[in-house]
Parts: sequence; structure tokens; C-alpha cells
Amino acid sequence: MIPNLLTLLRAGMAMGFFVILEFYRFPDQGVVAANIALALFVLAASTDALDGHLARKWNVTSSFGRIMDPLCDKILVIGAFVYLCGSRFTIPDWEQTEAPFQMATGVYSWMVVMVISRELFVTTVRAVAEGSGVEFGAKSLGKIKMVFQSIAVPCILFLAVNLPATTYPWSGWTCAVLAWMTIGITIWSAYPYFSGMRIIEMPEKTGERSS
Repeated sequence: MIPNLLTLLRAGMAMGFFVILEFYRFPDQGVVAANIALALFVLAASTDALDGHLARKWNVTSSFGRIMDPLCDKILVIGAFVYLCGSRFTIPDWEQTEAPFQMATGVYSWMVVMVISRELFVTTVRAVAEGSGVEFGAKSLGKIKMVFQSIAVPCILFLAVNLPATTYPWSGWTCAVLAWMTIGITIWSAYPYFSGMRIIEMPEKTGERSS
């Protein structure tokens, strides 16, 4: 099915994004490669909306799509955050520059830990819910989170690569604000799963299974 092919294409573009970004190092080494990687990320994120739209339009679903679609999303976004907090975006001698932060992207390791922790928590809750016979699909906040992440990552990457914070301090502040907003929305999006845990406990206590 075309939606599944788009999901596989997104996985391939995510791998291409990571490989090409290996050629970049802040502030000016491999700028062209970084912009190519940026374009790949945007295309990959776009296929997420497209395959979902086609699946709903044609009323086609599959176990493959249900598993691989969110997995590819997580690989793309988490992988991007890992790279954005990596050594390739560290500002050399940042204390001697006008750059406001040590990282050109405003993304730090603890932020990546928060993103990964949220995904692990949500995945675990949904797995336990389905194992208990409770339907626990994606929440609207989760979709908003994914949209915001898909916008924030390319914006941060574009600013860090093309308008380096060492030359444009406002760029560093903008990246930092986007990074903090992304983390805030990511954590907030986990709230429905915290509250939904009560639904999982009820069937277990009563011995009933929800359908």
C-alpha cells in the first residue's frame, strides 16, 4: 500500500538525514551538506502527514503501518535531537564570543533525555493498556507535539547552520526558545497518558476487560 511505502520512505530519508549531517561541523564546515539534510528532514516529516491522510482517505490500515509509522516518527525526531545536542553544534570558545549559549542549537543532553523518557513512558502505557484490552490510541496533544517538533527541528537547524549564533546572537536565543518550547510541549503531551493510567487500572481491579 502507498501509505506503507511512504512510511518506509520516511525511514530511508531519516537515515539519509543522519548520514549527511555527519559532514557538518559548526560554524562553517559542510554547510551545504547540512542544508541538504535539512531538506531531507522536511520531506520526511511531510510524509508523516501524507501517509496518515491517505490511510484515512482510503480507509486502509495494517499492523505494519500501525507499528512502523510511530516508530519512524520517533527515529526521525529523537535522532534529530541527539544530533542537535552533539559535538558538531558546540560553539568553539563560546565564552570568548557573543554567543549566548555553548550549543549553537540551544539543545542540551538533558533535553534529549526528556524527549526519550516521554516516548518510552507513552509507549509503555499504550502497550500495557492494549494488553489489558483497553483501547489507548494516540492523543491530540501527542499529534500537536509531533507537529511542533517537526517545525522546531528544521527551524533550529536552519538558524544554527545559516545564521550562526557567534555572528547573530539573536539566532542563538531563538534556537534556545524553540528548544525550551519543544521540551515543554513534549512533557505536556504526556499528561493524558498519566490520567489515562486510571482507565487501565479499573479493568484489572474489577476483572473486567474493556473493548
